[in-house]
Parts: sequence; C-alpha cells; structure tokens
Amino acid sequence: MSHSPVSDLVLRDPAVAEARHAIDQDPTRPAKGYAAAMDRIRIRGGHRLDGTIPIGGAKNAALTLMPAALLTDQPLTLTNVPRLADIDSMIALLSQLGVGVNANLDVAAPDRRLTLHARAVACATAPYDIVRKMRASVLVLGPLLARHGHARVSQPGGCAIGTRPVDLHLKAMEALGATITLEGGYIEARAPSGGLKGADIVFPTVTVGGTENALMAAVLADGETLIENAAREPEITDLATCLNAMGARIEGLGTNTLRVRGVPRLHAATHAIVADRIETGTYAVAAAITRGRLHLQGTRRGLFEAVIDHLQEAGVAIASTETGVLVDARDHELRGVDVMTKPYPGFPTDMQAQWMALMSTASGAAMITESIFENRFMHVPELARMGADINIHGGSAIVRGRRRLSGAQVMATDLRASVCLVLAGLAAEGETIVNRVYHLDRGYETVEARLAACGAEINRLRG
Repeated sequence: MSHSPVSDLVLRDPAVAEARHAIDQDPTRPAKGYAAAMDRIRIRGGHRLDGTIPIGGAKNAALTLMPAALLTDQPLTLTNVPRLADIDSMIALLSQLGVGVNANLDVAAPDRRLTLHARAVACATAPYDIVRKMRASVLVLGPLLARHGHARVSQPGGCAIGTRPVDLHLKAMEALGATITLEGGYIEARAPSGGLKGADIVFPTVTVGGTENALMAAVLADGETLIENAAREPEITDLATCLNAMGARIEGLGTNTLRVRGVPRLHAATHAIVADRIETGTYAVAAAITRGRLHLQGTRRGLFEAVIDHLQEAGVAIASTETGVLVDARDHELRGVDVMTKPYPGFPTDMQAQWMALMSTASGAAMITESIFENRFMHVPELARMGADINIHGGSAIVRGRRRLSGAQVMATDLRASVCLVLAGLAAEGETIVNRVYHLDRGYETVEARLAACGAEINRLRG
C-alpha cells in the first residue's frame, strides 16, 4: 500500500510537527523547530554555575529503542523521551516504514511520551537522505529482517569523527541466516524462507550498533542465539530490558555474553528510557570548568563511573543524592588527569572533547588518548583559537592547562565538539560565539536555557 511519511504522525506537540514537516521538505537541513543551520550560541564566560539541571532520557538509548517497535504489531510506548533533532529524524524514518507515531514531547510533559505502532511494515527501505545524516538509522536492519524478512538500508558512508563501518552488523545478520548483497549504495538483506535462525555470534571487536542490531534480530529468530564479546553500554542493557518487557527472552544483561531464546512474537509494552550518561557527564564537566556546583537531577552515578573517577582524581567533589548526583568544584584547584577512551565501562569517547576543554583550564598537563575514532580531535584547532595549549601526537593530545581561556569565534564540527566549545566558552574571558550549533541540537536539549538558569550568561542568536 502507499504510505506518506506524515500520514501516520498524530503529533500533539506543534513544535514536533513543524520539525517533522521541515525534514520532509528538505531532509538535508536541521529541523526548523529546533535550530536553523545558521543559529549561533553566544557566551560571556567567567560565571560560576550553581543550581539544578534535569537530565533527560539518553539519546543513544532512544534511537535504539525506537526501531524495536518494528518487531511487533502492537504498540510500544517510550517515556522520558529526549526532544532532539535526531529523534525527529528517527520518527521520519519509522513513519516512512509504516509505523504510526503518537508523540507528546512538550517541554511541560511529565514523562515525554512517544507511542510507536507498527501494525504492518509498509516499506522496507531506509533511504540515503535520512541515513546519511543519522547513522543510527542502520538499526532498522535487524528488526526489519526479523519481522518482515527483508530490509533495504542505505550504507551510512563516512562520518566527521571517523569511519564507522557496518561490516560487523552484516556478519551478524549472515550468521542468523540472512543473505546480504551490496548494490547501488544500499544494503539488501533477506532472511531465508523459514525466517532467521539462532546462531553463535562472536564479535571480533566490541561494536555497540552491531550488538544492538544482532540483539533485535535474534529475539524473533528460531532457536537460541549466543552473542559473545557484546558491548555492555547502559543503552544496550536498556534495550534488552525493553525487549524482555515486550516478551523477549534475553539473559546476561550488562555482561559481554548475551543469550537470546527466540520467541514467535512480541507484544505491547511501556518502557522508561534510561538517563543520558553523556549529558550527565557533560554537565558535570560544566560544573567543574566553571568551578561551580550543580545538582544533576534524574540520573545516577552508576551510569558514568569512569567519568566520576577521573573528575574526582582531578579534584572535583561528587556525591550521590536521593534524586541524582551533586558535583561541586567550588574553591577547588583542579589538576590535569590523563584519560584514554575505551568501550564501556571505560572512559567514553563521547566525553573526550568535554574532558579536553576541562583539562585546558586545569593545573599541569594531561594526555588524552583517543582509541575509538581516528578523527575525533577536530575540536582542537577551535580550542586553540581560545588560547588552549594542545599538541597532537598521533592518537594522543597533550593538554597543558591555563588559568583562563579567551573568548573567540569558533565553529562546531560534530555533536560532542559543539558542546566542548560551549564548555570552553563558559570558562573563557570575554565573548565566545559558537557557530553551526545544529550539531548541538542533535544531542542536547535547550542547553542554553539550562545553563542560563544556573548562572551562565548564554543565549542563542537565531540565524
């Protein structure tokens, strides 16, 4: 049957509907309801942050949970949904595939509810225009194969922070019995006539997306699947928890070995998305870089222990509260601390840029080694424009801290680089203008309003 990308959207929130319409009209630009491509963030630094910041649902978890709706003909309801441009992009893709969407993402909504209902799969193609700007789109591959028996997904291609191939995703699908061909820039995947079959999947290297795709494909496969060397990120545990609530049979949550006993079908469920550990870590660094104090509400320290360990080593006081985590860097002399990015539970690559901004203001030197992505130092020239003393040696950067950075015009190159420059601007003397903040809106909700509420002098300049 024919299916319009908008026909199944029953959006109660006008801003989301506006954003959705903008994506349909021009998929290459950021959604109008969030930020125009020319928006900028202006910051006057030197203000100590003090207050409470609510932490939202994890972007990376939401973008994995949403495709899980394709696994059943009954509704999946997600709460604690972040209101981000990437969420709109996933809504666009799922609606194109035939998923009915009912969203209440209003800022005042107590639980940010999103209901996804895939009564039938109307289309099995994830097109280039969406996949190229949001790599998480490839996560429809496993669910489409498992339930529909066929998937056609655009190859994601390159990425600003480095290559992120999907070969391990494809090998996992092949292990479950799928036939994979690459043609015209698309991945064509077909399940055998009897459906996917349980198998042993051993990842040679840890892959978050590969683990997620394999997990979703395996829940409807006939027989038992063992996924070894699985990624252990909290977002994967959150996905497995949700799938179990839908009727899946997954064991080994939080470990590197997941055992999945396939079931014939899944059913309706309601699931609250886990708090965003990267947003938590980012605002913890915001408190530290301004030598301030922030209560991060709605999160827990178990989600970002590696970041906490390094912050405490640098001299930041951190304590759990009944409703979140308290980060206090008032009157603290922070010192340089080395980090190396690693898969969870190691120090996350998504916190590397923020850590570099903090170390640029700490006493002494710190070595930051990036072991996940090869191009994830593109924020270094922009930090240097603000006076940061950073030298790159291969996959490592030596940061020599300075008491003060200087405000400057800077340009964001990716999501985490954009927030890194905002953090640096909070600590800098004078005015900082961060350009291309549509990157920021992909992963951080109303960041300027949250920081301003805690004492920052920050505002958005509309393009």
